[in-house]
Amino acid sequence: MKQKSMTNYFELEEKLEYKFDNPLLLKEALSHSSFVNEQTEYFLNDNQRFEFLGDSILSFVISDILMLQYSEMTEGDLSKKRASLVNEFTLAKLAEEVELGRYIMLGKGEINTKGHKKNSILSDTFEAIIAAVYKDKGIFAVFDFIKNRFSKLIEDSEQSAFKHDYKTVIQEYAQSEIGIIPEYQVIEERGPAHRKEFKVALKIGEFMTEGIGNSKKEAAQSAAQSAVEKIIKK
Repeated sequence: MKQKSMTNYFELEEKLEYKFDNPLLLKEALSHSSFVNEQTEYFLNDNQRFEFLGDSILSFVISDILMLQYSEMTEGDLSKKRASLVNEFTLAKLAEEVELGRYIMLGKGEINTKGHKKNSILSDTFEAIIAAVYKDKGIFAVFDFIKNRFSKLIEDSEQSAFKHDYKTVIQEYAQSEIGIIPEYQVIEERGPAHRKEFKVALKIGEFMTEGIGNSKKEAAQSAAQSAVEKIIKK
């Protein structure tokens, strides 16, 4: 995949609906460690420190928005709502909306393995951009940036793409990040015919979760939900 040059970052700024005063901050946010490690002619920081900062800023801002919007909600429910927004899958989807993968600078190895499509790289880079916005114009600017990107998700009663179909989420995650297809197997069936209960095991390589439901489909979704909570949620 051809890397985008700095002159094309104007395209990304338009998609992000944010103009950087210091475009070098955006360049650092888009510099994956695999790319930086291959450079010998000039000094360049990778985006890992920005990712670290962006993760904290995002959690803080989303927490503040949710507390204001859901004043009667308990701490436990607020945490669940935040987890449905601040996670690798949702961030990767937001990154895909602005075609972020086209602009991330990757090393040859990551390019060959289609790193620009990996949820982990997309979500980490999105967090790095959040940090870059904060460093560029401060807390009020990054608050507006995050609110604009997450407003539709927050207003949605389901809040995140992965809530309604955990099996789809796990399949996309397993194929993009590990390169294998999840396997489901009924491991137990009990109860009378009119009140059957099924236990289904989900296997992703050596990783396994289990789910219980009144149908095989429901049990499989339950197992997939458990996997999402263990693997994807932060």
